[in-house]
Amino acid sequence: MGEIVCQTCDKTIAHFEDEKVSVLYGVCPHCHECDELNKEES
Repeated sequence: MGEIVCQTCDKTIAHFEDEKVSVLYGVCPHCHECDELNKEES
């Protein structure tokens, strides 16, 4: 069993089936939207 964790807020985004226990890092939709807004304001 593996899980996908947001690298910005450390919340678990999703779980997936895998033979090994693993953690993958991504960005959840909420943090992704915040990042996009911050880039546009800069």
